[in-house]
Amino acid sequence: MRPVKIIVDSTCDLPKEYLEKHEIDVAPLGILFGEESYRDGVDLTVEELYKKVDEKKMLPKTSALSMEELHTLFTQRVEEGYDIFFICISSDFSSCYQHAYLASEEIREHVVCFDSRNLSSGIGLLILKAVKFKDEGKNIFEIEAMLKELVPQVRSQFAVETLDYLYKGGRCSSLVYIFGKGLHIRPIIRVKDGKMGVYKKPRGKMINALNALLEIFKEDKDHIDMDCVMITHSLGDEYEKYLRAELKKLIPEEIIMSTRAGCVISSHCGRGTIGILYIVK
Repeated sequence: MRPVKIIVDSTCDLPKEYLEKHEIDVAPLGILFGEESYRDGVDLTVEELYKKVDEKKMLPKTSALSMEELHTLFTQRVEEGYDIFFICISSDFSSCYQHAYLASEEIREHVVCFDSRNLSSGIGLLILKAVKFKDEGKNIFEIEAMLKELVPQVRSQFAVETLDYLYKGGRCSSLVYIFGKGLHIRPIIRVKDGKMGVYKKPRGKMINALNALLEIFKEDKDHIDMDCVMITHSLGDEYEKYLRAELKKLIPEEIIMSTRAGCVISSHCGRGTIGILYIVK
């Protein structure tokens, strides 16, 4: 049996150390400031992203992986003797999956393109499972079948500190934006069926949104897969410390993985966004 090579896109928001340890290839999406083009996590950091937003008074656009670069990457790895398991951001958020599927048409017997129906470390949780299944000796088609069972069980929810990025990026209506700003709403965004939607609407200071995230977690606590619980944030280090301290009271600290959102996710959600993500049984 050919060895399995896992390839992911840069929106998975997993730590570089983990990706390198498990020899996972990362394909970076694009970040565009007008005519300036950058690769997520390669040419641009999140700190630099927010600095450019402040300086240019504009939000960047993001671009999907192209068919050409995916075809080159897939072909190279197949010629090296690998079977490829490619997992990417939800097809409702990006055309990465469609491009990958078309790019792999001629080598489909050696490539599985998997639509995570999620984003950020919601994808990351599935990647952790894919690595586990790979290490158990599963082939790419067995990994695909097992992950399909898990996709509906992933719980991804984020507290958003400011509505500005969602509004300017077209993911929040003018009416919601105006009322949200006026009422100081810090919405909890949940990913469900591959799409984002408002799940809860805590008001006031950000601590209220953090506590709402914790309450959601407590509701699911007895059904959570204890392989890993993620805390993912975009320059929300103080919020991460608070959530980690509270989660430690509920679950073993060693299963908590803290990660930082990359440039693509940060471009759409904004500074201070933070989430608790996990899989339920």
